[in-house]
Amino acid sequence: MPELPEVETVMRGLAAVLVSAVIERAEVRRPDLRWPLPPGLAARLTGAQVLGFRRRAKYMLMRLSGGDSLLIHLGMSGRMVARARHSPMVIRLEPQGGASDARGHNAPPELHEHIVLETADWRVGFVDPRRFGAMDLVPTADEDAHRFLAGLGPEPLEDGFDAAALSAALAGKRTPIKAALLDQKLVAGLGNIYVSEALYRARISPLRLAETIPGARAARLVPAIKAVLAESIAAGGSSLRDYVRADGEVGFFQERFEVYGRQDQPCADCPGVPPCQGIQKIVQSGRASFFCPRHQK
Repeated sequence: MPELPEVETVMRGLAAVLVSAVIERAEVRRPDLRWPLPPGLAARLTGAQVLGFRRRAKYMLMRLSGGDSLLIHLGMSGRMVARARHSPMVIRLEPQGGASDARGHNAPPELHEHIVLETADWRVGFVDPRRFGAMDLVPTADEDAHRFLAGLGPEPLEDGFDAAALSAALAGKRTPIKAALLDQKLVAGLGNIYVSEALYRARISPLRLAETIPGARAARLVPAIKAVLAESIAAGGSSLRDYVRADGEVGFFQERFEVYGRQDQPCADCPGVPPCQGIQKIVQSGRASFFCPRHQK
């Protein structure tokens, strides 16, 4: 599943082709994705102007002139495919798929394309083979009260997420810090890749109990989280098997991974230094964790 940097990158790609445009036609080809779609969704979207976008955790919110926001979650396999209506350009605003191509706006639609939005210049389709994605309409003024967003923790890139806030959230938690950081109620948008990378930078073991983090360790961890996320967004995200950038090109932050996916490779901090045995892989709550036991305590 795409994490915060990938969703942010896709959202910026959507904004580039849709902001200020009017949705001249909307088509909904099935009644549901992971959950039922709102009744009359196509009619409610048609004629609306796209005012802007907002990301909350791993959700995108497309704000519309009628006072509603279209909430979009890409799920495991969802992607957006944008075709210029008056040129052969096709770009994939997606976490899965290929690169920009020139098949033309008259080419057959993508398989599993469930929702289509057309403006004067672009045709944007939501493609989701596994249908784990979601769309819903919510009044813009009530976005944070939506059932998917209510109860989410702070955004890790906002000023309010600091060492004091993280310390307070972790106080008394007797779960491993890796699991705690994946709890969306504690901090929103973090996923397996970036938690592993941030813990490495902060020199904190994923096995350490969350209740031991407040204080000096939180003061190391918060800037590590912010730096990893910001660097990944700047790099266009991480292209593993489920993600390609909004302009159809691959993100390349995976080239900078220090621990994720690097099992048995040397640790950059202590290569070959006894007793360092390189990057180790363990499983926590069904998720892979990568870390250096010597570097991270």
